[in-house]
Amino acid sequence: MNRFAIFGKHTESAPLKELAEFLEFLKINFTGFFIWEPFAIELQQKEIVAQNFFSENTFFNSVEDLKALNIDFAICLGGDGTFLNSVLLVAPNEIPVLGINMGRLGFLANVTLNEAQQAIIEIQQGHYKIDHRAMLCVESYPIKVFGENNFGLNDLTIHKSNSNEMITIHTYLNGEYINSFWGDGIIISTPTGSTAYSLSCGGPIIVPHTPSFVITPIAPHALTVRPLIFPSDAVLSFEIESRSGQALLAIDARTELIPDKTELALRKWEKNLKMIKIQRNSYFKTLRSRLNWGLDQRN
Repeated sequence: MNRFAIFGKHTESAPLKELAEFLEFLKINFTGFFIWEPFAIELQQKEIVAQNFFSENTFFNSVEDLKALNIDFAICLGGDGTFLNSVLLVAPNEIPVLGINMGRLGFLANVTLNEAQQAIIEIQQGHYKIDHRAMLCVESYPIKVFGENNFGLNDLTIHKSNSNEMITIHTYLNGEYINSFWGDGIIISTPTGSTAYSLSCGGPIIVPHTPSFVITPIAPHALTVRPLIFPSDAVLSFEIESRSGQALLAIDARTELIPDKTELALRKWEKNLKMIKIQRNSYFKTLRSRLNWGLDQRN
C-alpha cells in the first residue's frame, strides 16, 4: 500500500465537516500516512480533530524526514499558496503531489474536498498520470538569496522596494543584452506560473510543457515594452539599479530584500515538479472554470 505525506494549511473558507471526514477516511483506510507537524497542531488547536488523533510517529518536519520515510505520494490541503509552499518539501525528493483545494481559486490545487476520497482511491488503483512541470532557480553573487530553497514553480519577481521610485533592470539572455526595463519591476514566469502574477500584468497564458519562460514587465515606463517569451534552456542575467539601493526579490511566495548591485542569474531548475493528475481533470477544463471562459451567451 502506498505511503502518503500530508501537507496543508487551514483556511477560513475550508469546509470543516468535509475536512474532518477526509482525515478520518485516511486514518481508517491507510496505515502509511504521515502529516506535517505544524498542520497537525493547527488542526488540533482548531478542534477539527481530537488531540489524540495523530500519533507522534506520523509527524514530519523537513525534506530529510520525507526522504527517510520513503513517501510515494504527497497530498496538499489548502489553496494555491499552500501548494507552492509544499513544493519546497516534495520537489527535492521528486515526490508526486496532489493538490486538494480549500482556498479560493485553485489552479494548482484543483481537486475539491468533495472529490478527495475518490481521488485517493483512484491513485491507489493506478488511475492517474504524472504531470511533469518545469521549475526555475535563481543564483546570486555575492550573497546567496533564498539559501538552499532558491527554486520555484511559478515565477521570480524583481520589484522595487519603495513605492515612490522606479528601478532599472538591465537584462541579458545567454550574455546578450536584451533591454533595460524601467518601471516597477519584471516577472519571469514558467508556463505553470503564467496564469498567476504574470497574467494579471498582461502576460500570455503558456500551456504546460511548452519549453519556454516569459518576461513580463510590471508597470513599464515605456509603451513599447511588451512581454517576451524565451527558451527555457536559456540563462537570464540581471543588473539592478535603484535610488534606494535595494530591490525586492520574490520566488513564488517567498521574498528577500537584496542590495541593488547583487548579480542575478535565472535558469531552468534541474528537477521538475511531479503533479498528480486525476484523469477526469484537464488543464483546459481548469482554465475554463477558473477564468470563467464560456460564460458568454454566444457559447
